Amino acid sequence: MPRSSPGPRALLDAVASPLHPQAAATLAAALDAGWAEPTRLYAEARRAAALLERARESIAADLGVRPPELSFHLGAGPAALTAALDGAAWPRRRAGATMVASAVEHSAILIAGRYAAAQAQDARLFLEVPVDASARVSLTAWGHAVATPGCAVAALQHANGEVGTRQPVTAAHEQCAAAGVPLVVDAQASLGRWGVPPAYDVLVGDASSVAGPPLGLLVVPERTAFRRSGPPREAEFGRADARVWVPLALAAAEAWQQCAAVRAADNAAAHELIGRVRAAVAAIPDVEVVGDPDDRLPHIVTFSALYADGESLVRELDRRGLALASGSACTSSTLEPSHVLAAMGALTHGNVRLTLPWEAAVPERQAGIERLIAHLPEVVAGVRAQLGAQGL
Repeated sequence: MPRSSPGPRALLDAVASPLHPQAAATLAAALDAGWAEPTRLYAEARRAAALLERARESIAADLGVRPPELSFHLGAGPAALTAALDGAAWPRRRAGATMVASAVEHSAILIAGRYAAAQAQDARLFLEVPVDASARVSLTAWGHAVATPGCAVAALQHANGEVGTRQPVTAAHEQCAAAGVPLVVDAQASLGRWGVPPAYDVLVGDASSVAGPPLGLLVVPERTAFRRSGPPREAEFGRADARVWVPLALAAAEAWQQCAAVRAADNAAAHELIGRVRAAVAAIPDVEVVGDPDDRLPHIVTFSALYADGESLVRELDRRGLALASGSACTSSTLEPSHVLAAMGALTHGNVRLTLPWEAAVPERQAGIERLIAHLPEVVAGVRAQLGAQGL
């Protein structure tokens, strides 16, 4: 395949992105100021405890919750998500053990749910609700599922981290409330980027969504019955398995503040850039943009190319200095086809995912988009030629 000059590197896969510069500076400073164990009584520990609570208060204020309702979780969003499901289901153990989730949820939910059902040899313990061609959950099927006798907890994402489609969270929550089932809303892809979901019983996010460190966020309102299974835990109001490292919390809070200040402007710019990519992709023969074209997150787009291999596309784009991803956003370390695209009935091979980073973290993102648009037709044609699929 002919190779153009790679040019400067451009990160267009912000599932994990560089830290916001201010967050990086805060993290470095916190190594000196917040290293101590905050539960101790000496001066350095008291200072670390005060810094931790300051970080909690800062993020909680933007989320519109009380600081004690927010807990931090090492292990990033998936760890907070696991804690959320456990803590919401345990108080309802007498009602049953069934979990309901959409077919496009994070792998941390799907793998755990399928495993529990397989171990018990009872498929009724995990009900996967189908989605439409845009990855939006069927509310009719959702309502039936959460009304199933024995349903203990339900999980639904605020928006899909792979194709960007937003879910009907308010309507789904109303159906859960009518059935007396708590709803865990997974907002790892959207929290901090697109505001707070309008309805939830338990909420999950990740500071990496705002160019912060990978730190899980768990919101449990006072009104929600919540208790982790097993012995009582000491960390983070009894919700976390381990105490948070204070410098991480401080860096997360700094990134959150910095991104909140420019959220509207950055979203508008991201929406315009992603719109340009969607239009350019649509002009390439046999390449399909997936996900809702309008009701979506502003910074995510996935497209699938017929007669091409996704990994080959990503490798060739990488040679040209463009870092993108292929496969599922939460299982990209495997060679399995995207479960999200499969559930949508979309092409599961030849897919490329773009997750636009915050401009403050990756200033070259606009130039990267322009280069992507310029190179993509040649890259798709070249990969097809390598596979002997040109002209089909």
